[in-house]
Amino acid sequence: MNEKKKRKLKRFHLHPATKFILLTLLVILISFILNKLHLRSSYNVIDTSSMDVESRIVEVNNMLSRNGIKFIIGKAATNIASFSAFINLIVALIGLSVAHASGFIKAFLRRKTLKLNNKFITFLIILLGIFSSLINDVGYVILIPLAALIFTVNKRSPLLGITAAFCGVSFGYGISLFAGSLDVSLVQITELSARLVDAEYHVPLLSNIFIMIATTIILAFLGTFVIEGIIVNKIGKYKNGEELENTMNLTLNLSELDDKEIIELDLLEKKGLKYALIVGIIMILCGIYMIVPGLPKSGLLLDMSQSAYVNQLFGRGSAFQSGFTYMVSFWFAVVGIAYAIGAKTIKNDKELIQKVSVFFKDFGELMVTIFFFVQFVAVFKQTNIGLLLSCYGLNIISSGSITGIALIVVSLLIMAISGIFVTSAVTKWGLFAPTVVPLMMQSNISPEFAQFVLRAADSITKGITPFLGYFIIYLGYMNIYNNNKEAITIRKGLSFIMPYFLIIGLAWLIIVLGWYMIGLPLGPHSMPTL
Repeated sequence: MNEKKKRKLKRFHLHPATKFILLTLLVILISFILNKLHLRSSYNVIDTSSMDVESRIVEVNNMLSRNGIKFIIGKAATNIASFSAFINLIVALIGLSVAHASGFIKAFLRRKTLKLNNKFITFLIILLGIFSSLINDVGYVILIPLAALIFTVNKRSPLLGITAAFCGVSFGYGISLFAGSLDVSLVQITELSARLVDAEYHVPLLSNIFIMIATTIILAFLGTFVIEGIIVNKIGKYKNGEELENTMNLTLNLSELDDKEIIELDLLEKKGLKYALIVGIIMILCGIYMIVPGLPKSGLLLDMSQSAYVNQLFGRGSAFQSGFTYMVSFWFAVVGIAYAIGAKTIKNDKELIQKVSVFFKDFGELMVTIFFFVQFVAVFKQTNIGLLLSCYGLNIISSGSITGIALIVVSLLIMAISGIFVTSAVTKWGLFAPTVVPLMMQSNISPEFAQFVLRAADSITKGITPFLGYFIIYLGYMNIYNNNKEAITIRKGLSFIMPYFLIIGLAWLIIVLGWYMIGLPLGPHSMPTL
């Protein structure tokens, strides 16, 4: 093969949307083969009312069958409607687009972030990413676009900001300085599983809080080192004066204005920021008032059917949890309008809508990619291939005679591998806990520590699985802000993340084993051993 043909092949890349179409076809074919091989396995679930353990059989569904084809065709539209990542993205972008169109984000970032050290900005983004998993998945839809804008304003590649935000959320998912929505779900599953051995066992809600605080700090510093020391070289540094084709222009062209006009613009900008600050603080105070029980007319956003405050805040009936992304988006929209009134950047509602629509001009390609991604994930989930593979891993844990540290390591690795196919931490823990928790208790390992092993396993592989709903958000933004002719493919997108995955994954393993061997408390009245 001559050199010209080699260069031509090297330049040939399939668009992510095309790859998801091909992957969907491959999954359909694999489901047909595995179904004909009659592969099956079983797993245990706990009946919450009777506390009985029920065994369920899982086998691969053939997507080339009559029912499979009906699912592919009949569920195409409803798959999109039920794809929470897509819905949350739209909700978040509406608020951000208003704040951007008004000039608020541009003015705020230029005045505040330019004074900060680049590494400190990266540290803050990763730390906020870890914190964001406290309440659903708001970090993916709010922090990623903000990180891109922040890095652009600071003359750095927005791709690096997107990567930092995505890695911060994914590889630190489920840990924070406080108990969150994930804790409420995990603790219930852990306690039910522990009662298979000890009928009176109680798992405190804050059972992992000490180790979560330590891990949050460690991952934030280590993540900053990886982004600034390794990934920045893979992505490439921002070249001063270079215009990124798919980004909004965030700098004022002051060269065409005289001194008087510059002073007037500066005064208007300061006035707009003052208005935005006042309105923003009032909205935050109103939000806090609505989640404080016991005050007159307060508790509007809480699930008052629950007794414990954390359950009221993060329970299934909590409007605070289910509507948090909407509230953040609404905050950006109202603050943006307040800025526009003060700075006089927008004349009327028609002009605002026109500017907001410009913000969405680069998202058409992302929407197309999301459509085919959603069909791929839905078809894969319907086949039960991921669940079957997880059950095989679960059988490895339960069939062996491993104990102690070996049991911890094997459980961690198998749950991490399972996380590639089963991305929900709650679903994964519901599958593994009835087996893993009793086994660890028999090895003198506490259920609270078993729960933290699940947290570690879930976070290790959350950022590298193409089955994660928010992976397509990451990939989409990378292509929106990509100024090269070649699209950022799935493989290339993963290549940016791999150093983070390897180093943070090793750190998770060291934290888990180190904490267990030293015997430090996991939280109040919670130890690694019984």
